[in-house]
Amino acid sequence: MSPAGLFPLLLIVLMTSTSSSAGPVRAPLPSAEEIGKLPPDGGAEFNRLIFEQSPYLLQHARNPVDWYPWGEEAFAKAKAENKPIFLSIGYTTCHWCHVMEHESFEDEEVAEAINAGFVAIKVDREERPDIDEVYMTVTQAMTGSGGWPMTVILSPDKKPFFAGTYFPKSDAPGRTGLMTILGVFRRLWSEQQEKLLAESDRVVAFLRDRSVATGGDLPGAALLEGAYAHFLQTFDPKNAGFGGAPKFPVPSNLSFLVRHHQRTGEAPAMDMVERTLTAMRLGGIYDQIGFGVHRYSTDRVWLVPHFEKMLYDQALFVLALTDAYQAGGNPFHAATAREVLDYVLRDLTAPEGGFYSAEDADSEGREGTFYLWTPQEIVQVLGESDGTWFNELFQILPEGNYQEEARRVKTGENIPHLREPISPDLRERAESARRRLFAHREQRVHPQKDDKVLTDWNGLMIAALARAAVVLDSDAYRDAAKRAADFALTRLRREDGRLLKRHRAGQSGLSAHLEDYAFLVWGMIEVYQATFEPGYLRAALELTETMDAHFWDAKGGGYFMTADDSEELLVRSKTLYGGAIPSGNAVASLNLVRLHRLTGRPELGKRADDLLRAFGQSIAEAPHAFPVVLQTIDFLAGPTREVVISGERGDPAVQELLATAQRAFRPNQVVLFRPAEKHPEIAQLVPFLSSQEAIGGKATAYVCENFACQLPVHTSSELETLLSGRNPKP
Repeated sequence: MSPAGLFPLLLIVLMTSTSSSAGPVRAPLPSAEEIGKLPPDGGAEFNRLIFEQSPYLLQHARNPVDWYPWGEEAFAKAKAENKPIFLSIGYTTCHWCHVMEHESFEDEEVAEAINAGFVAIKVDREERPDIDEVYMTVTQAMTGSGGWPMTVILSPDKKPFFAGTYFPKSDAPGRTGLMTILGVFRRLWSEQQEKLLAESDRVVAFLRDRSVATGGDLPGAALLEGAYAHFLQTFDPKNAGFGGAPKFPVPSNLSFLVRHHQRTGEAPAMDMVERTLTAMRLGGIYDQIGFGVHRYSTDRVWLVPHFEKMLYDQALFVLALTDAYQAGGNPFHAATAREVLDYVLRDLTAPEGGFYSAEDADSEGREGTFYLWTPQEIVQVLGESDGTWFNELFQILPEGNYQEEARRVKTGENIPHLREPISPDLRERAESARRRLFAHREQRVHPQKDDKVLTDWNGLMIAALARAAVVLDSDAYRDAAKRAADFALTRLRREDGRLLKRHRAGQSGLSAHLEDYAFLVWGMIEVYQATFEPGYLRAALELTETMDAHFWDAKGGGYFMTADDSEELLVRSKTLYGGAIPSGNAVASLNLVRLHRLTGRPELGKRADDLLRAFGQSIAEAPHAFPVVLQTIDFLAGPTREVVISGERGDPAVQELLATAQRAFRPNQVVLFRPAEKHPEIAQLVPFLSSQEAIGGKATAYVCENFACQLPVHTSSELETLLSGRNPKP
């Protein structure tokens, strides 16, 4: 059943607009002390959002719309006044959210229409992905697509009967205006309320049908070939990447393909990875001046990005780059990974050690302004000789290569990009020019930074930094990963072990979701593998136990998105598909199999099998849609290996064995370190380590493969022989 059908004309919602409105210029918000003196409704200048922590909600605190945050106060008002809910969901760095705010939510006429007929609620999707998940499912079903800003009209008991995305204020070709929608639904609520409520009941029934996962058999290695065939078919042989425009990075696809190449020796798998990572690094989707990757490319050639920068994109990109570098040895990918991490550590790192969420696409009321250049400006900064040379190298054209999406006309501005990697003899000159341009760009008005620290996205960045520390042999990355991990474990975890969702302005709060647990466990596993400090492995196990206690579906298997004591929404979502970032269930599956091998605890392996069976039919029907699950299946298909290094931590022979164990790309391997002391802490977590001591006081390596153990060895050459002898050929 589809919920669409009551208002077929209004349910045709497009994701683009003919509008060219500039965004707002925002006045600074009052201090915390001044906010504390405001009345509960925000007073004459503000609405109730002024009391929130979310930068997205605070952006709307001066709107004339009488916004409420999601909460009982808003729903009680709607019930008492018998008004429908006008729900708007977005996030801080969303360009079209800015456009809709400026066109409509700052407009007195629109605000009067909303305030008179509705109770208005604003939600930050990054703080409340559970709410976003429910109403995005409705929006996609009603319109055939989804996105943000999301606009939903609900009954006072949270049941939706209309959904869409961006709407201009007034009717435009191919798009119904917000004023029209508000007028129609205010009249229908007054005259046909029972019909709207009946429609909302049908929508809820649809949601509940969709929320039931279809179980199946335990997915096997045969699915890996099917997924690989899909990527071969959808690969863009001319421009790299997959599919057409818009083109999204989805680095987890590349991480799967590296593993598939490792398993099968299929050369095209690695070729797709190499070409895609290179095309992204050379293209406009990559910030050639300040580093870091933008959200996605609006075209198929990686030139014109959507300019926002998200923390999770940086993390997943680094993970794919380090996989590709370790497996293939291309130093270009290592250099790119270092650049991305330079950007994160420079611009997205909080003083306490956590990581900020994002940087906006817009500045000075316009998308991309911060990142665009004219040839004349570059010559002015670099001088005639270097400027002309740089313009040619980075394809900076007199007529420009960028056009505003709304007007479809070139502006004379350029997005720097390259035709091919810079040759070694030109790198020093190019780097000198880049640094001067970066210093000049720093004087521009910066895009807004979303400075909230999210637990789940921080988990991804911790994992990426820890992996980079191992692969790129960097103590700086190791230290940054540890600092962020310690921050998460102290400031984002309550005394009872439960996680919180967000930290901002010195305050942590909001209930955590499945992704917060799963992604932070991923980070803890990687930090343990980078440091061999047992506290991080202990944290991974404790968080997994908490996740099991509060999120596991004892009846159907798999994890719910929300905890058993969370706010009750229309449905309790349980999903495997993730989209831009992997789902909590996907990441949890890989965490569980790795923790099983790290600790030997059979219940962890069983839980991983039960999770995969819970979504077995979905995985079998479209394995390519779940690239992290494919990595789990690849791990389970083996050969898997546990390596234990035992001895004195400061012994150079021990360090050499650890380096040997981690040097090559062996994704289906875990490494443990057992100190030489009599009762090490790690043996409390991993009992089988009690007997794996340093033999004769010498550094010793133990290798077990597919649950069969080899004789211990003492030298790196002997260990390398054990590790490489039965590996699939790369």
